[in-house]
Amino acid sequence: MTALRQGLKQLGRHPSAVVGIIIIVGLICLAIYAVTTIPYGEAIRLWRGGEGVWDESPRNALPGWVNLLPGTNLPNTLVLSTKNGVSKSVEVLPAGVKAVGVAMPFDYWYDDFPSELALFFEARFDRWKPKVSMFWLTPDRRQIPLGERSLSASERYSISLDPRLRERLRGQLPEVGLFADPTKKTIVLKGRYELVIEALVFEEASDIDAKLVVYGKVKGLAGTDDRRRDLWIALLWGTPIALAFGLLAAVGSTITTLIIAAIGVWYGRWVDAVIQRITEVNAILPGLPILILVGTFYSRSIWVMLGVIVLLGIFSLSIKVYRSIFLQVKEAPYIEAARAYGAGNLRIVFRYMVPKVVPVLVPQFVLLIPSLVFLEAALAILGLGDPVLPTWGKVLNDAFQSGALYKGYYHWVVMPSIFLIVTGLGFAMLGYTLDRIFNPRLRVE
Repeated sequence: MTALRQGLKQLGRHPSAVVGIIIIVGLICLAIYAVTTIPYGEAIRLWRGGEGVWDESPRNALPGWVNLLPGTNLPNTLVLSTKNGVSKSVEVLPAGVKAVGVAMPFDYWYDDFPSELALFFEARFDRWKPKVSMFWLTPDRRQIPLGERSLSASERYSISLDPRLRERLRGQLPEVGLFADPTKKTIVLKGRYELVIEALVFEEASDIDAKLVVYGKVKGLAGTDDRRRDLWIALLWGTPIALAFGLLAAVGSTITTLIIAAIGVWYGRWVDAVIQRITEVNAILPGLPILILVGTFYSRSIWVMLGVIVLLGIFSLSIKVYRSIFLQVKEAPYIEAARAYGAGNLRIVFRYMVPKVVPVLVPQFVLLIPSLVFLEAALAILGLGDPVLPTWGKVLNDAFQSGALYKGYYHWVVMPSIFLIVTGLGFAMLGYTLDRIFNPRLRVE
């Protein structure tokens, strides 16, 4: 262990190790931030989505930092609701009828059109459904009727999908025609817009609430996917999942492999022979096809996959590497001294033999973590990832299934790829530096 401590003290002399440590510490801090700010159950709920979870989120939006680029002024999502600041006027008419008026003014100064428009209604009534009429007012005071409808208790009116409105706009998409300059239909008419809702309710206790969502084209730090989900949720929570998966798999396989190799060398004879034969059989087993079979016919749970990886990694060819080292350690004078004062077999293995090889194990352990992270991502890309957990590989799988690259949604693929590359880079820089420090053949004095 003294050699290990001395080796670790040398890390500061290697810039690559310092950069690797900074990256790894940053990933650990991000993982801690993820699990403390978004509880596990909440992350699962958000990633599953469902009705009402992402209603105010645009589809396939770019990351919000895109607007920091020179000459870029893409729209953010605007939400106006009678439950949050928008006032209503109520006028009592004869026969118990009430006229409810809602005006939703907002300023629009962006250079591009919205991606979508939607209006959400909540109506409270007993027998008679409220009736509403809707009008769109532009900055040049043009009034465009949006139609009339009777409301159910909860209703969504997708303005962008209204075919009759599109006809009135002469074939233009509603999210374009409602914001276009009448003289130059490809340019946004900037200024103050207003949605006016006039409703009639026919019961004393009846009322309505309305929410207008003008969906933008940018959102958050990582954008959104075609299911309106914020990709930052998966990128953020993918960090602790990736690190935990890589760390647990590396610990489970390397430590067990080291101990088995030490026991085989110490006891020798048939024990060592059995361990070597199992290792040779395991070496010819195809690991990835086995994982694919497990994911296809048994379970795609990330923890089941983790257990299979650990089992396949226990009797890896690393046993033969450790065996060659332990054969030299076994003949060392301090082992003879331990025998002389009556140390037991297990004490010799765990107290004197295993610690001697730990410095050699550390670089391989660090380098193994990113390979396991990439393995989990590869399984997810193949469609064998955990269907519940938000991971980097699952984001890439969803992107490929939705044709993100063909549709120009590059952020959907680039962002998780960057996280995978940075993770591999950080552990590789630290691992190869540790190898140079602890490996006598590579050591630079």
